Amino acid sequence: MRQALSSAFVLTLFASVAAPLAAAPRSAIQLDDGWQARIAPSDGAAIAAHRSEARWFPARVPGSIQQDLIARHRVPDPFLATNEAAIQWVGRTDWQYRRTLAVTPAMLARDHLDLVFDGLDTFATVTINGRAVLTADNAHRRWRIAAKPFLKPGANEILVTFAAPIKTLQPMVMAQKASLPGEYDSAFGDEPKGRQTSPYIRKPKYNYSWDWGPRILNVGPWRPVRLEAWDSARIDTLRVEQDALSDAEARLLAKTTIQADRPGPAQIRVTLTGPGGTNQTVTQQVTLAAGPNAVSLPITVARPQRWQPVGYGAQALYRVSAALEQDGTATDTADRRIGLRTVELIRDNGAMGFRVNGIPIFAKGANVIPFDSSPTRVTPASMRPLLTAARDANMNMLRVWGGGYYLDDAFYDMADEMGLMVWQDFMFGGSVTPPDAAFRKNVQIEAEEQVERIGTHPSVVLWSGGNEILSGWENWSDRKAFKKVVGADEQERIGVGMAVLFDRVLRDAVLTRSPGTPYWPGSPSNDYDGPTDTDKTGDRHFWDVWSGSKPVERYLDACPRFMSEYGFQAMPDMATVRGFAGNGPLQPTSPVLKAHQKFLAGEGNDRLLLYMRDRLGEPKDIADFVYLSQVNQAEAIALAALHHRSCRPVTMGSLYWQLNDVWPSISWSSIDYSGRWKLLHYAARRFFAPQVIVAEHKDMATRIALVSDATTPIAARWRVRAFDMTGKPLAEQGAETTLPALSATDVAKLDDAALFAGADPTTSYAVAELMIGDAVVSRTIIERGVPKTMRYPDPGLTATWSGDTVTVRATAFARAVMLDFGSIGAHPSDDGFDLLPGESRTITVTSKATPKALAAALTLRSLGSRR
Repeated sequence: MRQALSSAFVLTLFASVAAPLAAAPRSAIQLDDGWQARIAPSDGAAIAAHRSEARWFPARVPGSIQQDLIARHRVPDPFLATNEAAIQWVGRTDWQYRRTLAVTPAMLARDHLDLVFDGLDTFATVTINGRAVLTADNAHRRWRIAAKPFLKPGANEILVTFAAPIKTLQPMVMAQKASLPGEYDSAFGDEPKGRQTSPYIRKPKYNYSWDWGPRILNVGPWRPVRLEAWDSARIDTLRVEQDALSDAEARLLAKTTIQADRPGPAQIRVTLTGPGGTNQTVTQQVTLAAGPNAVSLPITVARPQRWQPVGYGAQALYRVSAALEQDGTATDTADRRIGLRTVELIRDNGAMGFRVNGIPIFAKGANVIPFDSSPTRVTPASMRPLLTAARDANMNMLRVWGGGYYLDDAFYDMADEMGLMVWQDFMFGGSVTPPDAAFRKNVQIEAEEQVERIGTHPSVVLWSGGNEILSGWENWSDRKAFKKVVGADEQERIGVGMAVLFDRVLRDAVLTRSPGTPYWPGSPSNDYDGPTDTDKTGDRHFWDVWSGSKPVERYLDACPRFMSEYGFQAMPDMATVRGFAGNGPLQPTSPVLKAHQKFLAGEGNDRLLLYMRDRLGEPKDIADFVYLSQVNQAEAIALAALHHRSCRPVTMGSLYWQLNDVWPSISWSSIDYSGRWKLLHYAARRFFAPQVIVAEHKDMATRIALVSDATTPIAARWRVRAFDMTGKPLAEQGAETTLPALSATDVAKLDDAALFAGADPTTSYAVAELMIGDAVVSRTIIERGVPKTMRYPDPGLTATWSGDTVTVRATAFARAVMLDFGSIGAHPSDDGFDLLPGESRTITVTSKATPKALAAALTLRSLGSRR
């Protein structure tokens, strides 16, 4: 247990004893070690079943009971094998955390000693020396306790008791005529079907399971804990608002909230540091009143440098630092990093899109779910590769989905630096929300805290009310059934409560604390202007393909205004599969694979097989099953994303579901839990490229469209060449052209008869290419049938190694080449590509394995190689 204080803190405390009338700087002791945990003594049933956990044992803070028990081998790792069931009791149990805090007379001489919990998950009671000081009920909020009246010199005990959420809420839920519709029913019998407690609690919704993640009801202080010492006043919040921005100047307001315990004079000093390191400072003399004080200081920036999304310029960043000075001493400081930019939500005539710094930007990207089932395992080092991979795949936007938690500052810092725009959901995941005013007040505090924390980041270009709450209430069958059961009056009460929450409470939090950022009531939504989740207006979640088992060609049926969700599943690489499933024999119906497949309660592998058999054929073994699933996923999402881009300006966004995983699983992700790219992510780098050619084959003709995200015209050339399976040319069409700025342009419609010169559809194909100068910047294959009908030859693939690089050659046409390293983890620099006869590609492979081991493990796969 760490009880020693930092030297600066001790000096501050002793200074306050020597000069009690002078305010000293605010200081903090982190209380992240020295904690113990046990089953709460009141939970007799859990103690009887788990006696060893009733005794105090070391616990990590920030953390969760689940992680402590896994680390101590008291429960098996739920990420491995079929262990998820074995950890369920932990989330259904009441727990206690305790820590001893050594307090000196010098500490008690300070005016204030505040105990601050940045996050408590979720129903928590805090006592200090046996006296109750806090009851918490929201995992998304910070909790501050004026602790000095409860502390004494010497040893003090801090005790936090967590009540199990299901046990706490279930009596109320079961007493209702009908409980609020939620997200996913439990697979473990702790809640009756359709009687979920999750709608009634402010806790990360994905803890209760999702169709891509396990059910792990985390318990514990999941954010840092600290003791803050301050005297007469402190800075409570600092945010920077942009009043105006032009090429000549930016006018800013540095807005501080000063919490004071008594009236008195003070000075606020704000320093702006520009991207080049130049500083400018403004000061203001104020007379503080007891309580909160709002102080605003104007700052003018000459010739401002704008923050631009990736692909549209540099990411200029400024730092704003505020100091509270009393009696000539800086008693508190705060700082923010900001970017100067304008954001508008395009809404003309049903449109939905973003205009940043006056430029209409087609949003290319993916949805982000939490990075782990245990948030405390997520670090900047673990997040950075995922954001880097998004940028490297030519994405410019990530949607932070609303069923998780508000991410750490490091995520938004990295997005700022990389130019990735962030669509930020408030944390509502799909369940109908309680209509009572107390719930809305709780959310209001949460929302205001989170907007103040996150809203200054230039990367955050939209705040959205949440995920599928409004569209679900309007369209889903279980919601319609619920409305019938509860009757018209209760239906209206709940509907009005949601309207107040999403149209007023959350909107006001954004308007008052991040006024330069648009607000959207939910996803999908139409901002209360007609039906939700349609192609005609607002944003769209399209799940006819995959969830509805419709053919992937349905992606071509319409041009939605903004596609914020669509997706297609695939297996992770075999190295990831073997990591959680072991080395035994596997097939799609193996219990361990069904346990890590959450779609349709484990039956999602049948959906993979359905699409596989329809488009690619029957898998030969588990490795082939992995390969075919990844090919299907990459081609389905490529078809959709390229179509969306070709619909510009009607369509102005394409965000596929999903970028990442919370655990090792079979899901919609393009990067699996181990950080390995599926073929989809490699394909995303191609279909999200700044300039692309789109070739859509339908009704015996091919539509050719050219897309450019550049802000200036580009001279280019396109061509379409048809071949038979021997490589013999059949026909060629193309032209010189100029790609207009920010455009999608149809340039041709090519009939099969002319393009393929009467060749058999199963033994001919075409290659569409876009060239800028001598470089082919985009290529796509045109097939007249699904790939399983194509009589592709064995491409004669060979691999030649030189150190950590491998050159792959094809003697015949090679369709969807995959470098499969089996159970060895490896990251090729490219994968899932096509090779024309005689072509080769040299690839760098990053791996902990030696080049010799990689060469021995490599299997080159292609659709033609399977025959």
